[in-house]
Amino acid sequence: MSGNLAVRIAMLGLGMLAASVAPAQIKVGVVNLQRAVLESAEIKKASTAMEARYKPRQLEAQKVEKELQDIQNQLQTGVGKLSSEAEAELQARGQRRQRELQRMSEDLQNEVDRERNEILGRSSKQMQAVVAKLAEAKGLDMVVDSSTTLYFKTALEITNEAIAAYDKAYPPQ
Repeated sequence: MSGNLAVRIAMLGLGMLAASVAPAQIKVGVVNLQRAVLESAEIKKASTAMEARYKPRQLEAQKVEKELQDIQNQLQTGVGKLSSEAEAELQARGQRRQRELQRMSEDLQNEVDRERNEILGRSSKQMQAVVAKLAEAKGLDMVVDSSTTLYFKTALEITNEAIAAYDKAYPPQ
């Protein structure tokens, strides 16, 4: 009987050793962070608001572009018909409007970029916090961004859940 007990104890010890050496099962989730941020209700609303806010300035720039085209057409159709003073005046006016358009475009682009980067930066940080909470709630050990992952099973993706959780935590105002 003692031999049988010794074998059982040895087997139990080997089983415990094998269990401690076996790799732990790691639960992983995959999120497309960029898509999650861009498809959130907050970002969609902010995008619509920005378009509306900057639309008048875009229309003004288009108006100046049209004026520049008109000046160019006047210069082309007036070749040989315009006095040298009138031609010089049109060219000077065209150059002034071209510089004005360039400044308008640069200022507008800089403002749009600054505001967009501010909004996206804040939302990205908030999304990362939401994803961390979601991972905890789902018992995930790790969440990776799909943009840096070569392959994953679609069942691991939590992007839609992250968007829904974000929209709940940060409803558009």
